[in-house]
Amino acid sequence: MKRLLLLIAVLIGFMMPMLADPITFDCSSRDGQKYTLSANVPDGNYRVTVTLGSKKHAGSTTVRGESRRLFIENAVTKKKETRVITFTMNKRNTRINDRENVRIKEREKTKLNWDDQLSLEITGDFSTVQNVSIEPDTTAITVFLCGNSTVVDQDEEPWASWGQMITRWMDDGVSIANYAESGETATTFIGVGRLKKALSQMKAGDYIFMEFGHNDQKQKMPGAGAYYNFATALKTFVDEARARGAHPIFVTPTQRRSFKNGKIQETHADYPDAMAWVAERERVPLIDLHSMTRTLFEAFGEEGSKKAFVHYPANTYPGQTKPLADNTHFNPYGAYEIAKCIVEGLKDAAPELYKHIRSEYKPFDPSQPDAIESFHWTDSEKVDIIKPDGN
Repeated sequence: MKRLLLLIAVLIGFMMPMLADPITFDCSSRDGQKYTLSANVPDGNYRVTVTLGSKKHAGSTTVRGESRRLFIENAVTKKKETRVITFTMNKRNTRINDRENVRIKEREKTKLNWDDQLSLEITGDFSTVQNVSIEPDTTAITVFLCGNSTVVDQDEEPWASWGQMITRWMDDGVSIANYAESGETATTFIGVGRLKKALSQMKAGDYIFMEFGHNDQKQKMPGAGAYYNFATALKTFVDEARARGAHPIFVTPTQRRSFKNGKIQETHADYPDAMAWVAERERVPLIDLHSMTRTLFEAFGEEGSKKAFVHYPANTYPGQTKPLADNTHFNPYGAYEIAKCIVEGLKDAAPELYKHIRSEYKPFDPSQPDAIESFHWTDSEKVDIIKPDGN
C-alpha cells in the first residue's frame, strides 16, 4: 500500500508541471482557413495568447471559444504585420465531485461547453493566425452566468445570447463561465446541480450574475410565484455566493419583442419587480436589463427590431422550409447589442469589474443602437432551425 501511495505521489509530481506548461499550436500554414483547435485540459481558467498576422497575406480574423463565445472580432492585420491578443476563457465538464454530476439536458451532451476539451474556432473573412498558446490561469476573476436561453452560449446559428458576446469586451483579467441553459428557472437551475458545480469552482473575489424570470413565470407547482419560490431561490444564490466570498449581481430579464402602438408591452408579470425587491432587501447590485432592452427595442422600432431577433425568411438556412419568427431569442447582432447593455450596467453594479472592460469598447446608449450594417458576423458551420427551450 505504501508503495502504491508513493507511486501515485510521484505520478502527480510529474503531471503537475505538464499541466502548467503552455499548450501551443502552430497555425502559420493555415492562412485563409476556418478550423477548430482543441486541447484536453482540467476544469479551470486558461489564458489564451493568439499571435495574428502573415508574411504573405493581409487578414481579418475572428476567434470564438467553446460554444461560440466571441473573443476576437474581425481583427485586421496588414501583410507582414503581427498582432498579439490575449484573453482568458473558462473550461468545465459536468463532474461536481466523486458522486455527483450536473444533470444536463440531452441537447447539451453534444455542446462544446460540457466536455473535457477547451476548444477554439478560428474563422473570419480571411484568418491569419501564426500560433496559439494556452496556459492555466489561477488569478483571473471568474464571472459565473446563471440564467436561461437569453443568457446561454447557443451552439448553433442563427441563435445567440448576451452571455457569449460579453466575452468580447473583457480583458484577460476576467473569465466568463456561462452556466446558463435554455428553459431553466431559478429553481431548476439549482435542482439539476448547475449552481453546485459553479460553487465548486468559485473563489473569493469572483462574481455570479443571475438573470431569470422568463420561464419562472410559467411555473404552476405549489409555492410557485414571484415572491415565493422565485424570491427564495434568488436568496439561495446570494447566500451561497457570499459564503464563498463572491459577489452576486442580479440582472432583470430581457424584454420580449411584444409591441403595441410602438411600445413594448410588459410580459413578465411581477418577476422583474420581485427581483428588484430581493436585491434591495439583500443589498445586491442590480442591472435593470428589463428597462434597457425596452429602450433598445423601441429604438429599433416594431419592424426594425426583427433584425435583432431570429426572424428569417424561408430557405435562409439549410433545411429551413418555413420562416423563422421568434420574438424571444436573439440572433448574433441582437445578442451583441444586449451584451453592451450589460457592460453599461457594470458601471454602477460592479465598477471594479468594469475596470476590466477592453480599451476599444465605446460607451453604448440603448436608445441609439449600432447600425446593423456595422456588425459583421461569420456564421459557424453548425445550424439548428429548432428554437431553444423556453419562450
